[in-house]
Amino acid sequence: MISATPISKFFTKPHEREEQLRLYAVLDKQLLGVALFLLFLGLIMVGSASTSIAEKMVDDPFHFFWRQFAYMTVGLLIAATVLRVPLEIWEKSGLTLILLSILLLMLVFVPGLGREVNGSQRWIMLGPLSLQVSELVKLFSVVYLAGYLVRHHGEVRSRVMGFMRPLVLLTLLGLLLLLEPDYGAVVVLFLTAFGMMWLGGVRLSQFILLLMSLAGALALLALTSPYRLQRLTTFLNPWADPYDSGFQLTQALIAFGRGEWLGVGLGSSIQKLFYLPEAHTDFLFAVMAEELGLFMVALVVLAYLFLVFKALNIGRRAEKREQPFSGYVAYGIGIWVGLQAFINIGVNMGVLPTKGLTLPLMSYGGSSLVVMCVAVALLLRIDYETRKYDRRNTSPKGRRA
Repeated sequence: MISATPISKFFTKPHEREEQLRLYAVLDKQLLGVALFLLFLGLIMVGSASTSIAEKMVDDPFHFFWRQFAYMTVGLLIAATVLRVPLEIWEKSGLTLILLSILLLMLVFVPGLGREVNGSQRWIMLGPLSLQVSELVKLFSVVYLAGYLVRHHGEVRSRVMGFMRPLVLLTLLGLLLLLEPDYGAVVVLFLTAFGMMWLGGVRLSQFILLLMSLAGALALLALTSPYRLQRLTTFLNPWADPYDSGFQLTQALIAFGRGEWLGVGLGSSIQKLFYLPEAHTDFLFAVMAEELGLFMVALVVLAYLFLVFKALNIGRRAEKREQPFSGYVAYGIGIWVGLQAFINIGVNMGVLPTKGLTLPLMSYGGSSLVVMCVAVALLLRIDYETRKYDRRNTSPKGRRA
């Protein structure tokens, strides 16, 4: 086994190596293990689900597999770097990150820089690579809102303007996302923000008013947009038009039915053969259900539930140990990952209208995969700093009088 010391010496000063080795030694192995399980299972399923479309597009059945492997490698390397960044640096950068989010969302619409795919303008071209800005926006919004809740804790609990002020910036982000359009990202962004503010102490009456306002705004958007209204009505009864508007959902349901308990076998899916559009992205879960069966479906759902509860537990421990910023960031990541996984799985199972959201840590896509790796690294860093606080305050020298 290769020692971490020769690698770390290229990035750190000698007096920092001992601290970093301690960091890697006390990482939450359960959280890391579950995240890696989802990453590698996602890599396998992307490879399996994309063979047909990859062979048709570039005459290489493993094209998307190798690209996903490259994204995963980059994501893990960036996560290893993020793991060494103290939370106080993130806390000081909150406002800068949210302003950067607004700038990036504006750059999406710059001709020659923004990229349109399937009628949506969601990507910025960076040479041969493309960046889906909405993924960064979700992460940066969590960091910004966590810092805001710490700085204005009293106002958030007692004054209407205390919790309305950050919503102005989030509304601007939401409007820019709707112009792309990216309806699913808006839903995740605002529900995550509302969940964080609820945990931050917003009064029940204000919280209910916020939820009603969001529900009304989303309903208005759906009713005034023909294609969104069609999506809403189609998912209620996809079998009414199984060869047109209900095609995606009916094919996904067929995949679940074919999978039964143990699946038809890895690589043996029929639905991925151009029946399911975006089989390696939006509908990866349905292909997995067909090939690996209900047993693996249940295991993956349990893995996401573990991630969510682990994040909430890390947040609760951080908050109890006088680290409120870390606590709110952990809460936000837990809510965000849980919501996005719930929506993607719900869409695949036909209980929610299609949204175009990826399955965290599993679906094909560089931006989503890298950002999710960073989110997991932040959770591991929060857990580490919380444990460090415990050791400092329980040791004989650090024990409080």
